[in-house]
Amino acid sequence: MATLPVFDRTGTEVGKYEIDPTALAPRINRQLLHDAVVMYQANLRQGTHKTKSRAEVAGSTKKMYRQKGTGNARAGSRRSGVRRGGGHIFAIRPRDYSYRLPRKALQLATRMALASKIRDSEVVLIDELKFAAPKTRDMAAILGALKLDGKRVLVTTAGLDVNVFKSARNIERVEVSPASDLNALVLLRAGRVLITRAALDAFRERAGKSAKGDEAAPVAAKSPRAKSSRAKAE
Repeated sequence: MATLPVFDRTGTEVGKYEIDPTALAPRINRQLLHDAVVMYQANLRQGTHKTKSRAEVAGSTKKMYRQKGTGNARAGSRRSGVRRGGGHIFAIRPRDYSYRLPRKALQLATRMALASKIRDSEVVLIDELKFAAPKTRDMAAILGALKLDGKRVLVTTAGLDVNVFKSARNIERVEVSPASDLNALVLLRAGRVLITRAALDAFRERAGKSAKGDEAAPVAAKSPRAKSSRAKAE
């Protein structure tokens, strides 16, 4: 069981919050976290890279000089990939790098990421975070009072709060995300997680539902192909 201090906007401790990291994730699987982070990073790639093949570069296809008698190596078109200005032999084409891991695996990775942050004392809990209007100065003052200025901070709210987002978007190394949009990548790349009490309650509720779904999930049946191969072996 971990006890997190609850702070107000001025950095004064106003209470305690009890949470058990093992309730979010019984253990931390580094391989699963790695796989989830690699997937999210791959999905961010645009994949718009392209190089020209010998069929696409400009240049004549005429043989550069006669086959014999010049003392030079045998050469054909100027577009050949072995010549300067020629085409790319294995031309790079635009491609889609995105793929998707199973939904339950990603949900578990998100819970593991937050549990690891709690165990490493990298979660700062604030009682409430609201603004009447967007005010970057007030947001910077809160981060300074909580000794988070200059750090890479993930600010997490219970829901989408436009004023909080606009107040933090111009502060360097600060990112804002609702609790429902958290994933392993945004959690792990942040040095500190500034989360409201309501957001942590909402995350725990969602985590409890997904954890129960994992326990209630039926065991996957073996594929007919695996059964047939086993029968042949017997």
